[in-house]
Amino acid sequence: MRQLTLGPAEVQEKRSASGIYGRRFKMRHAKTITVLVLLISLLALAATATGIFTEEGPGAYAYTSIRGQEVLIYGKGLYQHMSAEVAPQGIAQDVVTLFIGIPLLLLSLVLSRRGSLAGSYLLTGTIGYFLVTYLFYTVMGMYNALFLVYVALLAASFFGFILALRSLPSANTNTYFHAHTPVKLAGGFLMIAAVAIGLLWLSIIVPPLADGVVVPLQVEHYTTLVVQGLDLGILLPAAFVAGRLLVHKYDAGYLLAPVYLVFLSILMTALTAKVIAMALLGYNVFPVVIIIPLFNLTAIMCAVLLLRSINKSKAVRVETSAVAKSSKRTHSS
Repeated sequence: MRQLTLGPAEVQEKRSASGIYGRRFKMRHAKTITVLVLLISLLALAATATGIFTEEGPGAYAYTSIRGQEVLIYGKGLYQHMSAEVAPQGIAQDVVTLFIGIPLLLLSLVLSRRGSLAGSYLLTGTIGYFLVTYLFYTVMGMYNALFLVYVALLAASFFGFILALRSLPSANTNTYFHAHTPVKLAGGFLMIAAVAIGLLWLSIIVPPLADGVVVPLQVEHYTTLVVQGLDLGILLPAAFVAGRLLVHKYDAGYLLAPVYLVFLSILMTALTAKVIAMALLGYNVFPVVIIIPLFNLTAIMCAVLLLRSINKSKAVRVETSAVAKSSKRTHSS
């Protein structure tokens, strides 16, 4: 079968249309990602507003769990069946999602569609925040009227994250960043954070096992330690691996670490809001009141440093070279 060969003018037009000779990064699956992001934004707006502003219910009351532990139930609003310790944390996270997560999601979509590679990294990490957030809401939160909304948010975030991640450069990824990119600082922080949080969760899980009690008090009236399980099984290993790959300057490290740091920056902001909420309610939040904000600021700093280290001009040269080679093969055939 005869292969169609483009002439020099047509090749030049194709290159220009794809933004290769401009300082732009062309996001693949742009229309699909846009639809998913808008859907996430609308659903998250409804979910967070409901969580923040609803207050109906009988008020706080004591409840004895199946294990015989007495738990104080929050008793009002969307999270009325959750414990008095966990429900305010959910409301605090809703505030962060509403006033930081959704605006950042829309802003990063605009930047990404304008051809910003940094914007595409920001978009992918922000979608990752929504994915993890509504994964937890779906599997951990006590069943409420928004269950199907959480499921829809989980689905939209999952596929949006996969498509956004696939839109990022996966080959020769290190060439998109300056030589002085602080890979040791950012990668080292991810590994340290993963180990530190992992040890924190193990300090909750292991002592009851050693004492024969088995079930930690933090389980309360829930089925299991959902946050700790997903952190120890997926999120913390992912942070450690991404950090190690970045420290050793693998392509996968340059792909995954900036995304994870953006996600972690928003998540840590939500955790900081949770700590503040608990402190306002009179709970003892030491030493996490120091540790979480410190990790939060460090994550934001590392994310900003990596995104600012993207070498746009070099990225353009790499893409240009790739298309030139493709054009040469086309002409020779």
